[in-house]
Amino acid sequence: MKVGQAVAEIMKREGIEILCGYPVNHLLEFAAAADIRPVIVRQERIGLHMADAISRVTSGRKIGAFCMQHGPGTENAYGGVAQAYSESVPLLVIPQGYPRRIAHIDPNYSAVREMRGVAKRAEPVIIPSEVQNVMRRAFSAIRNGRSGPAIVEIPTDIWNEEIGDIDYTPIGIHKYGPDPADVRKAAAAILGAKRPVIYAGTGVHWAEAWAELKEFAELLGAPVTTSLGGKSAFPENHPLSLGSGGNAIPKPVHHFVQNADVIIGIGCSFTETNFGIKIPKGKTIVHSTLDPNHLNKDVISTVGLVGDAKLTLAALIGELRQTIKANRDPSAVVAEITKVREEWLEQWRPLLNANEAPLSPYRVIWELMNTVDLKNTIITHDAGSPRDQISPFWVSTEPMSYIGWGKTTQLGMGLGLAMGAKLAKPDKLCINLWGDAAIGFTGMDFETCVRERIPILSILLNNFSMAIELKVMPISTEKYRSTDISGDYAAMARAFGGYGERITQPGDIKAAIQRGIEQTKAGKPALLEFITAKETRVSKF
Repeated sequence: MKVGQAVAEIMKREGIEILCGYPVNHLLEFAAAADIRPVIVRQERIGLHMADAISRVTSGRKIGAFCMQHGPGTENAYGGVAQAYSESVPLLVIPQGYPRRIAHIDPNYSAVREMRGVAKRAEPVIIPSEVQNVMRRAFSAIRNGRSGPAIVEIPTDIWNEEIGDIDYTPIGIHKYGPDPADVRKAAAAILGAKRPVIYAGTGVHWAEAWAELKEFAELLGAPVTTSLGGKSAFPENHPLSLGSGGNAIPKPVHHFVQNADVIIGIGCSFTETNFGIKIPKGKTIVHSTLDPNHLNKDVISTVGLVGDAKLTLAALIGELRQTIKANRDPSAVVAEITKVREEWLEQWRPLLNANEAPLSPYRVIWELMNTVDLKNTIITHDAGSPRDQISPFWVSTEPMSYIGWGKTTQLGMGLGLAMGAKLAKPDKLCINLWGDAAIGFTGMDFETCVRERIPILSILLNNFSMAIELKVMPISTEKYRSTDISGDYAAMARAFGGYGERITQPGDIKAAIQRGIEQTKAGKPALLEFITAKETRVSKF
């Protein structure tokens, strides 16, 4: 067996069915021979975002994989790896490396050396017979503990070397829970709380702890908010849901977090970021996290619980049920949530129902949410205004129905996420919401949707401007029109062989969305271009 055959066979045994990539990387051919589908993208970053989504929407049960050429391909891929690392996404990344005799000679790029800072593990295959050990270590790193990208760099001169038969067993998943003493301390703090708030992070998704989170909240009668990455971990149509917090937040999130005495973080890092809620000082913090390095990093942890979110919640529920014999009455909390939410929504209804042209992006989002089948939809935002406009108002009802992201915010990421989600969950309607700035970064890969038969629904908000920058670039805008951008993106979608439609009137929004959905059901990717106002208002407090 050759090295390339061995790598493909190991990937297949580990359950990888799709390999996103860009040539030349010889693994693409070896993978195809092993019946692993290669999906060829137009730029490396999109391929990584697709692999990222495959891992996300399956909670890591399927591992996204990406490969690329040595040199420029590897250099282009750095951003996608960094994004996955910032959000602990399990990825197998296999860069081709320079031939071994020149691999470490300047200026040749080494993925292992340069990506080590944005990877959980980075190791080259130097000796052909070691390929099984290198791959085993990579998959063990991916599947156990706090995850992240694993880099396996394979020199271009090694693929066809013979190594004989392989003896490889897929890696197991091994989880750990919190110290019982810490569970008792946490339970005591929670029992003493008068206004507890639960803050759920992405760790709930990775642990598939959705049922336990709901049981925990209902036991306490406590309101629940999530990070942007944790959005959809708790059903947002549940009476105890506050919605999710990012750069823009619903008023109930702000109200309850500010007035909480105890904040219970579940499966979260509490990382300080512009794209998450600010945790007020002076609160008692119960912090459940898989990674002990998160404790006391950005907030002071009154009690730390280190372990898998599912195991942690089960332990907390067991401890609390010794005192709380029946679910607490949530009626007062629910009434307070309802009052604050209704007051907030009343302020935003003029925009959500706006009936003018150019269109309000909030009207487009509101119509979209009320048109799709939420139970069978996966949606993601993009960086900038689309993220801030959708995240407070979109009501996610099913686990992993919303892909939230944003510790680092690369324009154009949403397209690849929707594509990867569709590959992993072909029966779902998969949507990306983006703006005319984002499509300038990755719009060429709409052609990949067409060519690779990935029928997503792409919702484009086009205001011919970098509207979010208007406030910070007034002089350059006035003198040089520096924030102006342009394009006919519906025509672009049609030119690529997809469905494209431009919508300018509010009365046409719903019917256009329905036409787009029908196109995806027929197997054709659809791009709906809504001509919107330069809206800069967001829900912030």
